[in-house]
Amino acid sequence: MTLYMPLFRSCTNLRAVSQIHAHLFVTGLHKDPLASTKLIESYAQMGTIKSAEIVFENFPKPDSFMYGVLIKCYVWNGLFGEAISLYNNMVYYQTHITNFIFPSILRACSGIGDLGMGKKIHGRVIKCGCESDSVVETSLLSMYGEAGSLDDAREVFDEMSVRDVVSWSSIISSYVQNGQLSEGLKIFGEMIVEAQEPDPVIMLGVAEACGELGLVRQAKSVHGYIVRKKIEISGSLGNSLIAMYGKCGDFCSAEVLFGNIIDRNTSSWTAMITCYNQNGCYQKALHTFVVMQESNVQANAVTMMGILFCCARAGWLREGKSVHGYVIRKAIDTGYELLGSTLIDLYANCGNVKYCQKIFDTTQEKDVVLWNMIISGYAREGLSNESLMLFVQMKNLGTLPDSYTLGSVLSACGDICFSQFGHQVHTHSIKIGVTNEFVQNSLIDMYSKCGLVDSAYTIFGEDQAKSIVTWNSMICAFSQNGNSLQAITLFDRMHSDCLEIDEVTFLIVIQACSNLGYLEKGRWVHHKVITYGVVKDMYIDTALTDIRAGDLDGACRIIETMPFPADTSIWGALLNGCRSYRRMDMIKGILQNLLVMETNDTGYYTLLSNIFAEGGDWDEFRMVRSMMRNIGLRKVHGNSTIEIDKRVHRFGANDKSHPQTNEIYSLLENLRSFA
Repeated sequence: MTLYMPLFRSCTNLRAVSQIHAHLFVTGLHKDPLASTKLIESYAQMGTIKSAEIVFENFPKPDSFMYGVLIKCYVWNGLFGEAISLYNNMVYYQTHITNFIFPSILRACSGIGDLGMGKKIHGRVIKCGCESDSVVETSLLSMYGEAGSLDDAREVFDEMSVRDVVSWSSIISSYVQNGQLSEGLKIFGEMIVEAQEPDPVIMLGVAEACGELGLVRQAKSVHGYIVRKKIEISGSLGNSLIAMYGKCGDFCSAEVLFGNIIDRNTSSWTAMITCYNQNGCYQKALHTFVVMQESNVQANAVTMMGILFCCARAGWLREGKSVHGYVIRKAIDTGYELLGSTLIDLYANCGNVKYCQKIFDTTQEKDVVLWNMIISGYAREGLSNESLMLFVQMKNLGTLPDSYTLGSVLSACGDICFSQFGHQVHTHSIKIGVTNEFVQNSLIDMYSKCGLVDSAYTIFGEDQAKSIVTWNSMICAFSQNGNSLQAITLFDRMHSDCLEIDEVTFLIVIQACSNLGYLEKGRWVHHKVITYGVVKDMYIDTALTDIRAGDLDGACRIIETMPFPADTSIWGALLNGCRSYRRMDMIKGILQNLLVMETNDTGYYTLLSNIFAEGGDWDEFRMVRSMMRNIGLRKVHGNSTIEIDKRVHRFGANDKSHPQTNEIYSLLENLRSFA
């Protein structure tokens, strides 16, 4: 039989294996266990697992080695269930089990996530006296780690007689992949103390842990350790270090590392682009992609997703269209469905719902994420009716919404005061069991915008574990609906119960105090800002300025003593106070400050022009309006909405888009005749 071994090793195709099989059968050597075992292995290597099974089944009494080879072949081909079945068959016939079997069968347990079967095999390992075999121990360690049973993995690791670099790598990876990042770094520290030399695989896990935890100092220590130990920084390790620095917010170190990598491949360039995206450096990300193309490095789907993400976050519609065209020209079809969702995200963020809808319609597999993007895209552009129609279509097609879907739809209902539809969404959320905190807060916001504060308060009362966001939503609901006293009362309840209070809470309550003219209460709340250690940012100071609108000279002193330059919102608040108390003597000074700011917000200029109009100063009125035209600003027309027979109608000044425009204007003319 030994003469046939070189022939088996030289087989490069199925025909050669079949010829050897025929010759063994003619000579009767097919009855030899070693010959049949090699045939099984050779057939499996050629991908014909069925032929391997026939050889096994026709052998009179397979031994443990033959069982082990077929089990290993099953695992090679991802047939984990068949491997476990064959192992159970082996145990049933009481075939002697050797340590050769266990690594493959444990891998099969990991493949299908069968922790129970893995533990039974662990018991068999102990029964067979193989628990001290280093390969078997490492296989057990990997199996428990992949199953997320970290206590069992740690127990196996602690009992290992010899811990080599593979076992250390396995235990560190187990903790990192299961989110126990700090523990993974702690074990790495133990490894260094025991003078074990890590390999690049271990450093991959350590770099990932440092990045996810955002530990800049430790990240640099890890990088320095790799350099000192002369571990080659290339391929996956180099990319992981770039990703590590990106997640830690240190893109400068990532740039230096990227520049020192000689064999930069597609993954390296993609890692650097992702690093820039994570740190908001979208211009650098786009420039890196351009240089990548100039270097003749082929981009893949992941690269393009990064660049599309970059354009989406930066709001670059023209550049995004160019990248979209590049994807089509280069026929980057790997994961095009995934790219489709990124393209929808791009056009939605850039406000181009027409392109959003076009890509959405041509996407075959529409999952909940895709629906969420298109629904929220329409809602963000103020096309609330279209957003709700898409939600109805989504439901009719049988796609179950998640909390993000419901949040977007409820927000759209609130924007157009469509309370009846919002109530239906509320009922649907209860029916499908999606009633988490995010949905509860969205319901409070929706009912509040529709003026149904009692319904909002009912939702608030049903939420047992209220977060700071829930409290803020309810306080804001009271404040925005003219119930400022209830808002302050709810804040006092938070304060007496020693609950968490943040900047948003203080901002809303100070505004409520301002609405009621509670100057002393507002000052007390402002004092609590410092007591709670909350940052006294410009928004709170803006609200305080609004409270002190009756003491405009005091408001000016606050602005002058602030530790940061006043922005347009602060001057706008003071401007509004001047209008309320007719302090025309202060208006022109505020105007000069707004001009220095060069704001593009039409609201401040509109407010200023209205003040001049109310005072009869038409020359100043025309000057402000002319100033708006010169810098390209236009007053945004307001809209009104009304719900009739389960349908929302929107109207604006000089608006003739409504299908019943002629009848509406005719009725208005009739009403004027009676005036």
